This record gives sequence, structure tokens and C-alpha cells, in this order.
Amino acid sequence: MAAPRDKEASSNYINRDLSWLEFNLRVLEEAQDTEMPLLERAKFLSIVSSNLDEYMSVRVAGIKDQIKAGYIKKDFTGYTPAGLFKRITKRASKMVNEQYKSYRDVSRQLAKEGILFTDYEDLNMSQRKAMDIYFHEIVFPVLTPMAVDQSRPFPLVHTQAVYLAVVLSKETDDPEEEPYFAIVQVPSNLARMIEVPARSNSKKHEFVLLENLIEHHIQTLFSGYTPQAVHGFRLTRNADLTLNEEGAEDLLEEIEKELRRRRWGTAVRLEVQKGIHPYALGRLQEEFEVAENIMEIDGPLDLSFLMRLSGVLKGFEHLKYKPIEPKYPVELLEVEEIFEKLKQQDILLYHPYESFDAVTDFIVQAAYDADVLAIKMTLYRVSGNSPLIQALARAAESGKQVTVVVELKARFDEERNIAWARKLEQAGCHVVYGLVGLKTHAKITLVVRQEPEGLRRYVHVGTGNYNDSTAKLYTDIGLFTSHPIIGEDASALFNEVTGYSAPHNWKAFGVAPTDMKDKLFEKIRREAKHASEGKPAHIIAKLNSVSNQEMIDELYEASKAGVKIDLIVRGICCLRPGVEGLSENITVISIVDRFLEHSRIIYFANGGDEEVYLSSADWMTRNLMKRIELICPVFDKDLRKSLIRILELSLNDNVKARKLQSNSMYTRVVNDSPRIRSQFEAMKIKSWKKTHRPL
Repeated sequence: MAAPRDKEASSNYINRDLSWLEFNLRVLEEAQDTEMPLLERAKFLSIVSSNLDEYMSVRVAGIKDQIKAGYIKKDFTGYTPAGLFKRITKRASKMVNEQYKSYRDVSRQLAKEGILFTDYEDLNMSQRKAMDIYFHEIVFPVLTPMAVDQSRPFPLVHTQAVYLAVVLSKETDDPEEEPYFAIVQVPSNLARMIEVPARSNSKKHEFVLLENLIEHHIQTLFSGYTPQAVHGFRLTRNADLTLNEEGAEDLLEEIEKELRRRRWGTAVRLEVQKGIHPYALGRLQEEFEVAENIMEIDGPLDLSFLMRLSGVLKGFEHLKYKPIEPKYPVELLEVEEIFEKLKQQDILLYHPYESFDAVTDFIVQAAYDADVLAIKMTLYRVSGNSPLIQALARAAESGKQVTVVVELKARFDEERNIAWARKLEQAGCHVVYGLVGLKTHAKITLVVRQEPEGLRRYVHVGTGNYNDSTAKLYTDIGLFTSHPIIGEDASALFNEVTGYSAPHNWKAFGVAPTDMKDKLFEKIRREAKHASEGKPAHIIAKLNSVSNQEMIDELYEASKAGVKIDLIVRGICCLRPGVEGLSENITVISIVDRFLEHSRIIYFANGGDEEVYLSSADWMTRNLMKRIELICPVFDKDLRKSLIRILELSLNDNVKARKLQSNSMYTRVVNDSPRIRSQFEAMKIKSWKKTHRPL
């Protein structure tokens, strides 16, 4: 029976931005889960803050731009920008209130374990003395008080940095006169959490927050004035880049200019400490021209500092998840030559349960192998000290043809990618910045090797970035293959991105923005045809987001034709399942757990001749039409069974899975089956290549 539909459910679609807020609420639920280790709950509180920061600086900023431009047209879910902004601010404010309730609960539980966030006023004399010394020796020299008056205009306030707003007076002043006003930035290059020396005979760990320490020493910055009020504030600016790629002579330089402009982006959200002085609030509102989306915070601003808490504490392993040691793929153990193994079989990797080291070793071996002639690779987000960059540079310096497609427009990684691009160029790599107007989001590496029987192509295709750090935190799939059809398509893909090539007639791949969407639609319609003929008709798709209207409409039509559709969508889902006459055959679940679900796997029953694909793309308009993406078939029958097993594990999760109802709300999956927590079950499996689908 379909769930009752509320006013918001009058549309056949769920709004993308409201769906994202529901996702972040699921993240918050993890912080509220009392079965989870306490320091892991603190991490999820941090993630909620970081997620909301990006959402406000990009999505909400774009909505405000539409309102400012006078745009009043409704989107396909029935919202005008103004109506959506009002709904978002109301829901986001409620979420933040819930987040800080959870923060207070987690803090109380941490205190019971001997981990305390203490106010300076509550320290004993010896602790205060230690903090006074720390302030004067470490903090004070870094601080810059910035007065705001007729001769000193309001200084630049950096986005998402914590500041103190200070209201001051002089003893000789008339009480009726306007007070003095200044701001102080809390230094972001100093530790936000300062551990205080332990009290005598105590094993407790006490921390004072940096802004709290500054507040209690604020008088030292304003001699001759009396601080009347000191309260924290934090501004979020529009962080989206506006690039004129067509007119840019040098894309790298154009992005660097835009990154500098980002510091002056228009204000989107103002967070202020609860009880802020009315005069201070008025000055901030006037300066930043913010009348709406002002959040009064009952607690420390920006809880992202909690991510570091487990790292600075020693001896609290019982409050953390046990670390997992990713297994090196069994097929590559004791194998000296990866290429010799890949001649014999395709190999599947499932991160983080299997080690990303295998991918690094693949690139490193290619760099040092005298028979390798060329390496071609896409880079979207890489880690701060990526071994892949070193290997590519080594390959170029040894005379190999190395081509790297670096996506400079990867949001918030632009500066890092610019640095990598320059380093690769200096080493002799051919660095390409992709195509004008399109982000290169495909994850693929091609190695061309001279062998006795001729040239052979080796390919790695992944669902996630070539990032050894996030590969320990995200679930992703990688495929090694030397299949000639995939190799041929890989060569053609790089030729289209780096040179002038007519659209290729893809034999294996589906490539956005040219034909991926049409190929997916064709396969969805094929399932509908099979359903009408009484043949097996089933679609399973594991994705991060589903928001493209055309795609959703195709799924609705397939559902009406009798196709069983199971969607595993971690984040945004604009499809409304369980609606009578429209989507009764569609179920949507979301899994939020220890690792970020990031793999994209698509299954089609195809009348019994099953097909399974890996993809870099979500089913969003930007992925299908505005990015270079690919879907890649998995030809090996055993590997297809392994991927189906991964999908089934997710579908059977009844611990961390939430099911999307037709009213756009998510409810936890509850059934009488034995408890299955898909990520924990995945950790137990020694090799994904030996699992088989139960009949």
C-alpha cells in the first residue's frame, strides 16, 4: 500500500534541493545512532556541517542568484526559486537545531568517557595559567583586531571562517552614543581544539576551543576600551565559479582569476552565536546585505572540527570503529607482472575492502616497463601527495607518451589540480584540460604496450576518482581488462577528448554527452518490451543521485509496463516511488553507513541474458548532458555475478538502509530477516571473484 501523500507530494517528482536536505538528515541520523561508536558519531556531526556548507555555497547560492535576476518560472517539481528558497531555509534551520541537540548529547556522552569541551571560566587556576601562556605566546601574535568606523571600512570577511564580533565602549562615552565595533578572525592556521593540561589525579582530556580562549582575552586586543559583548559569527559566500570558457585564451589562468574572485562572492548565509548583541547583528546584516537565512547557533560555530577529534585522542579505540585493512586482490598476489595476469583474465576491485594499491601498482609498473609505449589517464580529484602523479611524471621523463586529462573545474579542488597540472607539464606529460563547456568526469586509464604478438591495450575503468585517500573511505568499483573492444573504445575516447575526432561508433562504451543517455533509454525500453512478452525484466541501479526528468519519466513508463525496478540511491532522488498507476514497481533505498556509498552499478535482466555496467555517471542532467562520462560493460560472467552479489547485499540491508516513501520521506527498513548490514558483510568476504548469485 502506498504511503499517504502530503502537500509536497502533489507533483510526480521530488524537488532536488529538498531531497538533498533529506539526505543530510540521514547523515545526521547516523550521529544520533546510539549503537554507533561515540567518536564516529562525532565525525558524522562534522560531515553534516561540511555537507551543509557546500550546499549553501553552491546550490542555495544559485537559487539566490535566480531570485535576484527576477526568475519566477517553476521547475519541473513545481517550485519557483523564491518558494524553494523559503522552504530550504525553514528545513535547514530545523536541521541545524537538531544537529546541535545531537552535539550536546554527544558531548555529554564524551564527558562520561573523560573527553570534555570546557569553557575557560571552568578551568582551575593552574589550567588557566597554562592557557594564558599559550594565548600570549602562540595566539596573540597571530591575531589582528579590525575596527570598523568612518576611516576604516569593513574588512574582507572570508567565507566559512569563524570570526568574533566585538562591541566596545569607553568609560567617558555617553551611554546613548553608538558603540564601537570591531571584528577578529579566529586563526584557521592554529588548532581549533586546544588540549588543556590535566587536573591533578585526573585522566580526563579537556579541550578549550580557540575562539573561547580569544574571547576571554579580548581585552588585550583593545586597550583603553571596554568590551560590552563578544559573539562569534560565520559567513558563507557564493563559491560557484562563473567561467567564460569560450572567450578564455588560457583556461588555467581564467580559473585562477575566478578563484580569487570567489573570496568576494555574495553572502548566502550568516551564522551567529546565540544571544548575539543586537548592534553587532545589525552591523553584520547591513554589511553583508543578508535579511534571510540567518542562523542563530546554540553551540560552537562550524562543527567540522569534530572530524579531528578521534585523531588527537589516544587510548580511546573502544569509541572508534576497528580499522580495516584493505585486502590486496587475490588474483594479483604473488604476481610479478600485472600485465601478464591481465592477458589471462579481467580483474574486479571493490574499494575500500580491496586495496587501491593495486591501481597504483598498475600505473607504477606501466611507468617502469620498457615495453609500455603510452599511458593515458583522466584525473578529476587526486590526493594531496598522490603516488600516481609521481609515477606519471617518471613515465614521461623516461620517454613514454603520457597524456593526462586534468579536470581543472573539479569544485573546491581547482587549486590542487592546477598545481598537479603544472607539475605534470614540467615532467614532460601532455596535459589536456578537457573540452570547452564540459567537465571530464570519466575515470579511465589506458596503457599501450608493445608485445611479441603486437600492440595490446590495458584498461582500468572505475566508478571513483584516482584518489588513494578517498579510496579508503568511499565504496567504489574498478575493473582491469585487456579486452580488445574496451581497449579500442578507450583509445577513441582519449582521441575525442584530446584532438579533433568525429563521434566514434562505440562498441562497448556509452559516452556522455553524445550517446550515454540514449543507450540507457534504449535498455530501459528493452526491459519494458521483455516485460510485455513475459520474459525476465528487472533493472537494478546503484547510484549517488537520480534527478534528470527524462530519465525518471523513462523509469515510470517501464514501471507501468511491469518492469521491476530497484534503485539504490545514496543522495538525491527526484523520482517518487510507490505511486499508484505510475511507480508501483519501483523501490528506492538509501544506505548511509561507515563508508560513503559511491559506486555506480547498473543491472539489466535483459530477458535472461543479464548485462551489468560500471559507470562514472549519476542519472543527473549534468552527468548525462554536461560532462564527459562513460558506462562500461562487464563481459566476464563471473565478475558480473560478483557485481550482482554486491547489488543484492545492498538491497537486503535492513540495518542502515532507508526506504523512500511516496510522500518523499525516508523510513528505516525493518523486517523479520536476520540483520544484514551490507558494508559489514562486505568486509567478511575474502574475494568478490568467488561469490555467486544465489538462484
